[in-house]
Amino acid sequence: MKALVYKSTGSWYTVKDETGRFHNARIKGVFKIDGITSTNPLAVGDWVNIETEEGAEGSAMIDEIFPRSNYINRQSPRVKYQQHIIAANLDQSILIATLREPRTSRGFIDRFLVVCEMYHVPAILLFNKTDIYREKEWAAYEALSTVYQSLGYPVYAVSVEKQSGLEELGTLLQGKTTLISGHSGVGKSSLINMLLPKEGIKTQDVSGWSGKGMHTTTFANMYDLPEGGRIIDTPGIRELAITNLEREELSHYFPEMRERLKDCQYNNCIHVNEPKCAIKQAVSDGEIEEERYISYLNILESLNENKGY
Repeated sequence: MKALVYKSTGSWYTVKDETGRFHNARIKGVFKIDGITSTNPLAVGDWVNIETEEGAEGSAMIDEIFPRSNYINRQSPRVKYQQHIIAANLDQSILIATLREPRTSRGFIDRFLVVCEMYHVPAILLFNKTDIYREKEWAAYEALSTVYQSLGYPVYAVSVEKQSGLEELGTLLQGKTTLISGHSGVGKSSLINMLLPKEGIKTQDVSGWSGKGMHTTTFANMYDLPEGGRIIDTPGIRELAITNLEREELSHYFPEMRERLKDCQYNNCIHVNEPKCAIKQAVSDGEIEEERYISYLNILESLNENKGY
């Protein structure tokens, strides 16, 4: 029977079969998935085949995983040279960012967008907590919005606390499987509570001494939306180390660079010290934003450090 993975706790999975019934399921044997070296063979959003177990109410064995259309991953926090798949079979992803309490860095936003580009997952940026923005934050938001919308990423300014700016969110989510991600403390759980008040998802305030959010979600968890569609809540991500990427490939996942690569003198140009580099020229001419180029250089350096991938 075909089923969809809604929650993973490591060895047990919550799956929903095609009749709408939930089961607690375990993996039968060892899965080898498309040559992927990951710490989790199954992820939330995976379609699987299950066999219900005799005499065990609501219990099942997973004996097959169906091919994924895509997935989002990160470096495993426990095993350095492996990846951890956050979620699979996504229609889109929403990154919730904040410009205060806590502040989401440009580097983190750009890393997340690179991962989405790598795995062909359309990305949306949602800047939350606008109710506490001062003039400085609004100016920063306007600048960021201009940059990212010019690259094709939808950008929204919202306040989950005041429930403002959220008018289009229902339409964005309807009928789609959406990954919701971001640092701890940016308001993911509060947003999901607003969408699904009956779930009663825990929320916590930002830690006063560090300015960083406290983790409230331990495992990725998928929820059905009343109007159709599904959302996947993920654990708060502090760092996002990119895996399975060669340095020469990185520029392909920056849309503003991708369209100029053919103009570089060298095919394998990595846009650092090479002569007649179209990317560096575009930065000098103001056609590529300098902060995005700095993000590119920082990610490039981290790929050099993580040569085990």
